[in-house]
Amino acid sequence: MDRVLIVGCGDIGRRVARLARERGASVGALSRSVEKDLELIGLGVLPVGGDLDRAETLQELPVGGATVFYFAPPPGGGDRDPRMRAFCAALAGGEAPARVVYISTSGVYGDCGGAVVTEETAPNPQTARARRRLDAETALRAWGAARKVPVIILRVTGIYGPGRLPVERIRSGQPVLRPEEAPYTNRIHAEDLARVCLAAAERGRDGEVFNVSDGHAGTMTEYFDAVADACGLPRPPRVSMAEAREVMTPLMLSYIGESRRMDNARMLEGLGVRLLYPDLPSGIAASLEESRTVRDD
Repeated sequence: MDRVLIVGCGDIGRRVARLARERGASVGALSRSVEKDLELIGLGVLPVGGDLDRAETLQELPVGGATVFYFAPPPGGGDRDPRMRAFCAALAGGEAPARVVYISTSGVYGDCGGAVVTEETAPNPQTARARRRLDAETALRAWGAARKVPVIILRVTGIYGPGRLPVERIRSGQPVLRPEEAPYTNRIHAEDLARVCLAAAERGRDGEVFNVSDGHAGTMTEYFDAVADACGLPRPPRVSMAEAREVMTPLMLSYIGESRRMDNARMLEGLGVRLLYPDLPSGIAASLEESRTVRDD
């Protein structure tokens, strides 16, 4: 993995860039603004001009022989991902990358009633957000098959980490579901996700799908309580599902409307990943410590 191109260089992209550079790779990332260019340069990452919403800017991307990490989310609206389709169309001719690793979502499985979900579980997306992700998976796989480029899909659960904890939501007193009504959710620490991305690029095989989670399914209520306890804050007030429909946002309702427990055995065994934060207590403590260190700096 000598050369890396990151499409969608946010928090996870920056972590992947750091890990790849530590392994001696040269790293570039798609950028559509001068501000982003400067941020990337500060990270030791080469800015590559391009805008996924403007297909004409994606021609001649430097992908030949590179490992591509595609982290960009679909735009809002509809059931398709035009950004992924524009990216694949731009790469239809010319040099091909060595492989592509795509971050999708565990939401493509839909509501499983709390059942254990493996990579063999058939996708059944029930939100437009998840249908867009499944469309991106499908488009990328078709492109990879046509170009003979290995494609590895990571179906990722809820990401937490420094700057991602619901501290302000807890401080503002926003409610959570009563424990007896709360569905199963799954988590992965941002640093562990970045390490999984590198492992997928190095050891994943064409067409493989990996569920990415820490393997400890809990509920959103347990998660919020754990963050509150770690921060020394009062636990959030409880509401019933009926009350939640009156006071929670549509986005939050979509999250608590599905229940599944993600099996991560293939990730651990197939990619040889050893998680830094295999449970919430260790991951939350590390997240708060990193946030304090950043503020002190």
